Amino acid sequence: MGGEVRGAAGLEGPPWFVANELLAFLVEMAALALLCWWGFTATDSVLLNVLLGLGTPALAIVLWGQFAAPKAKRPPGLPGVLLVKALVLGGGAAALYGVGHPVAAVIAAVVVVANTTVAEVSRRSFGAGGQGV
Repeated sequence: MGGEVRGAAGLEGPPWFVANELLAFLVEMAALALLCWWGFTATDSVLLNVLLGLGTPALAIVLWGQFAAPKAKRPPGLPGVLLVKALVLGGGAAALYGVGHPVAAVIAAVVVVANTTVAEVSRRSFGAGGQGV
């Protein structure tokens, strides 16, 4: 195996690759949580907050599952995948800004861009399908 790791999720490769894939999953989950947080605090209307708090992450999940997941129903190719990732993951960073944490939002956006760049380039190098975690 020579310095490679094989994780429970079936990930294989150098430890940095597996770590970046784990980070990608954590970034995805954080984006959903941030969209939820933003939605529940977006307005003064309890009903609208509930709709946004549940609906925004639900829409993100549907988009991700249809277009950006490894087993996406309708994989659109790299430009489309990157667009969905920008909407969902960038939306998480924007949501963090929306709840009043601009510095954390910038940090989140930088992490999203760096992680997505490394993930997409390295997935093509390791032949992991290139569609996301």
